[in-house]
Amino acid sequence: MDIKDYMNTLGRQARAASRVVSQASTAAKNDALLRIAALLRERAPQLLEANAADVAAALENGLDAAMIDRLTLSAKGVEAMATGLEQVAALPDPVGEMTDFKRRPSGITVGKMRVPLGVIGIIYEARPNVTADAAALCLKSGNAAILRGGSEAARCNQAVAACVRDGLVAAGLPETAVQVVDTTDRAAVGELITMPQFVDVIVPRGGKGLIERISRDAKVPVIKHLDGNCHVYIDEQADDDKAVRIADNAKTHRYGTCNTMETLLVHVAAAPRVLGRLADIYLGKGVELRGCERARALVPAMMAATDEDWATEYLAPILAVRIVDSLDEAIDHINRWGSQHTDAIVTENHTRAMRFIREVDSASVMINASTRFADGFEYGLGAEIGISTDKIHARGPVGLDGLTSQKWVVLGDGQVRS
Repeated sequence: MDIKDYMNTLGRQARAASRVVSQASTAAKNDALLRIAALLRERAPQLLEANAADVAAALENGLDAAMIDRLTLSAKGVEAMATGLEQVAALPDPVGEMTDFKRRPSGITVGKMRVPLGVIGIIYEARPNVTADAAALCLKSGNAAILRGGSEAARCNQAVAACVRDGLVAAGLPETAVQVVDTTDRAAVGELITMPQFVDVIVPRGGKGLIERISRDAKVPVIKHLDGNCHVYIDEQADDDKAVRIADNAKTHRYGTCNTMETLLVHVAAAPRVLGRLADIYLGKGVELRGCERARALVPAMMAATDEDWATEYLAPILAVRIVDSLDEAIDHINRWGSQHTDAIVTENHTRAMRFIREVDSASVMINASTRFADGFEYGLGAEIGISTDKIHARGPVGLDGLTSQKWVVLGDGQVRS
């Protein structure tokens, strides 16, 4: 296969399909989504069989535990994919929404209309659920999509893609509205990110190396986040039980996700109350602790932390711990070492909570909740295309609105400019 010719073909087909999908009715798009959801449930045994083959190959090839975790699909995971499609179908259609109309002194009325971006290229590693999530969000927002999943999930991605194609056709929409690249050749990625004539935006989902490469080489705008170095700060005026519950969940619910806490910050006055309890939980679950000097004095089992630990997204059962003297110090630490992804404060002090969410420069900031909630599904978006730490266009979990833009609409009645 000539990769350049193949990707150009996908691009031409996607561009043509995008014109159809952008004009499709909400009913037609929802019909396709519901049909795809039904096919996912119907074909769950085939999806799980394909995924099992992917996981077996990944284990044989020595992929790390975090990658295996992201790759593995369960029956519950298939149901979650189907439910996500149904939730997207139930969401309001953003396409065509007109807002912000204001009458000007000239007599014209000026406002905005929400419109699709066009063709979205999505590059992702491991997670087979991204194929369904991306198809759902791109379709509902009136976009066509070219999806390039990682080679480690190739079998399952193609099985999901077959459900998507069949659902689109059954609903009377072009099957090329969502295309999954059918080659594991890495040259396909290089072509996809350098086709501005066919692709309007690229969304990379994967490790820092992948996203850095895409950001460096792309000739198409990129919606991205490089890593998820997330924090929980336990304030002096925290409820101890809430603090322990949140800090436990934020780290140990899942280790391989971008919204998992990687550094725990504890006010010096709260540390004697909560750090011992948390250390018992973490060590009991096999989490390696790396702490500052004061944290190690309270929990001798901790290893010594370095500056590299404050900057690291582990995606593993490793946690950095630092005791701080004030809210100011906690905010300064997060803004210096964090990745502007998701950070949380645990406190009963309203003033401190408000300062935290104003001054921490992250895409999601939380009060008395686990960082694991930073997710499109949990935010009511139905699903997400990714989590953006960019500050232009889309920030945080990218759902339907993030996959659209706005154009200006001017309403007149014969006015001319004098």
